[in-house]
Amino acid sequence: MHSSDEVTDHHETRKAASYRYTDTDWKAKWNARDSEKCIKCPDTEWPNTKKNQCFPKLEEFLSYSNDVLSVIFLSISLLCIVITVVTLVIFIFYQDTPIVKANNKNLSFILLTSILLSFLCVFLFLGRPVDITCILRQTSFGIIFSIAVSCILTKTIMVFIAFSATKPGSSWNRCIGVKQSNLLVAMFSSIQVLINIIWLAISPPFQELDSHSYPGKIIIQCNEGSVIAFYSVLGYMGLLAAVSFIVAFLARTLPDSFNEAKYITFSMLVFCSVWIAMIPAYLSTKGKYMVAVEIFAILISSAGLLGCIFFPKLYIILCKPEMNAKICLFNK
Repeated sequence: MHSSDEVTDHHETRKAASYRYTDTDWKAKWNARDSEKCIKCPDTEWPNTKKNQCFPKLEEFLSYSNDVLSVIFLSISLLCIVITVVTLVIFIFYQDTPIVKANNKNLSFILLTSILLSFLCVFLFLGRPVDITCILRQTSFGIIFSIAVSCILTKTIMVFIAFSATKPGSSWNRCIGVKQSNLLVAMFSSIQVLINIIWLAISPPFQELDSHSYPGKIIIQCNEGSVIAFYSVLGYMGLLAAVSFIVAFLARTLPDSFNEAKYITFSMLVFCSVWIAMIPAYLSTKGKYMVAVEIFAILISSAGLLGCIFFPKLYIILCKPEMNAKICLFNK
């Protein structure tokens, strides 16, 4: 037998316990099905199927550890870096041979370095983006590729100048030299640097959390800031590539011994094709797949420049050393 006071205390204790809700229980109480009062989940959370509880949304970006695409891009990039470094070492070792000298060895070294940096640039596009990586992604990519294409354009221009200077009494002799080549590269590249400075001063890229494009996901991505500046960077790079293609195409009939215009023509054809195809694919995708499209374009275009311009010379240096002589060049 219990006294009436004990029964009353026990009843009050159970009544008080029934109102002890945690924050989650409170949300669940008000989010019950057919309830008159519901609590909307915040942007970073997503309701379950019963609509009575909120769960954190999944974050989406190209992760180093949990994404197959990242592993593939890393593997390809590392392989291309090794190949580029080996090519650069070979060119440095054989820099006094006719095949390297005839194709402007200083520009070749700058071009190989810029191709190497473009492969390293892929690492900026992987991992969780933050404001600083968003800024470095687009600016470094634009400047590095502009230097590479500027080297190619300068190479083609110097081929024209070299053959024009062979005519008696030609004034083009003054334009042949290392200083003139470096000046042209610096001049073409400085315009891209100026575009990037204006971009960063007006509206730089920044990290963006997109929680509305896909249900249950938060897309962590880089916003370009100024779309006009972003396409100005791509447009100037495309202009350099187009001019290089036209000049190389016109110079393709010059003697093969000193002329790499045919290889430049093909490399620029590959380069332009990749980036023209990239733009609609880039605009039609979102999230990590949009980043994957840009990485793919960087890898393919850089590999195209490396393969089309330097592999024929490597073949002669390593497999046909008898052709790497002045007598063979002059006989042709």
